[in-house]
Amino acid sequence: METGFIGLGAMGKYMAINLSKAGYLKTVFNRTTKKTEIFKKEYKCLVSNSPSELATRCRLIIISVSRDQDVLDIVKQLITKISSNSIIVDTSTTSSKTAKKATDLLKKVNSYFLDAPVSGGVEGAKNGTLAMMVGGEKQVLKEARPVLNVIAKNIVHIGPTGSGQATKAVNQIMAAGMNQAVTEALAFGEAMNLPMEKVIKIVSTGAAGNWFLDHRGETMLSGKFEPGFKLSLHQKDLSICQSMVGSISENALPIIEMTLIHYKKLIDDGYGDEDISALFRLKQANLKN
Repeated sequence: METGFIGLGAMGKYMAINLSKAGYLKTVFNRTTKKTEIFKKEYKCLVSNSPSELATRCRLIIISVSRDQDVLDIVKQLITKISSNSIIVDTSTTSSKTAKKATDLLKKVNSYFLDAPVSGGVEGAKNGTLAMMVGGEKQVLKEARPVLNVIAKNIVHIGPTGSGQATKAVNQIMAAGMNQAVTEALAFGEAMNLPMEKVIKIVSTGAAGNWFLDHRGETMLSGKFEPGFKLSLHQKDLSICQSMVGSISENALPIIEMTLIHYKKLIDDGYGDEDISALFRLKQANLKN
C-alpha cells in the first residue's frame, strides 16, 4: 500500500527511511521544508507541500509529530482532500481525547484513524524494532499491518479509539519511574566511590536489571546525554498523563508530580534537548550538596 509520511523529526525520519527501503513510501511532508529536501536527495519519494496535497497521493498516511494540536491541525487539512476509506495512523504521543477528536473528524469523510503511539526511542525507530500500541478498529489495523510491520517489531491492538494513547501513558509513567530509580541509584553508587562499571555489570544481571540501565547507564556516567528521547518531550508526555489522571484523582501519582518538578528545573537550566537520562545531573548535584 503506497504510504505518505508526515513529520521527519528524530523518530519520524527513521520510520520514513525504513518505509522507503521497503518500497512503501510514496510521499513525505514536513513543516520545515529543509528536512524534506534533504530526505528527498537520499530516498526516492515525492515531497508534498501540504498535508492536503499528500492526502491526494496515498490511502495510508502515518503521522509523527510532537503536540496534540499539531495532530488535529494535520487531520483537519487531510480531510479536505482525502479519499474515502483512507487510513490515518498517528504514532505521536497525545491524549486519548485528541485521538477521539481525530476519529470523529475522519468519520465525516468515511475514513479511519488509529492512535498508534510507539516506544523504543530513536534506536528503535532506526532499527525498525519499535513497540506499537494501537487503538481503533481491529480490521483497519489488519489492513495497515503489513506496512506498520516495517517500522514496529511488536504491534498490539489494545482496544477502541484512545486506548493506544492510554497504554502509551502507562509506558511513559514507567519510563519516568525507571529514570528516577536508575539515575538516583547510580548517583548514590558514585557518591559511595564504587567502581561504577563493575556496579552496572553486576546489577544489570540481577532483579534490578532493565533496559534503561543497559542503554543509558554507561553514557550518563560518562556525562553523555545525546537524546534517544528528549527530556522536554517526556515532560510533555507526563503532562498529558497528569491531565488524564486528574479526571480520576488529583495528585494521585507522585512519580509524575516529582518527575515534572525535576524536569522543569533541568529545562530551566538549559537541558531540555538532552536525553531523559540527564536527570542524572540533578541527582549528582543533590548528593554533592
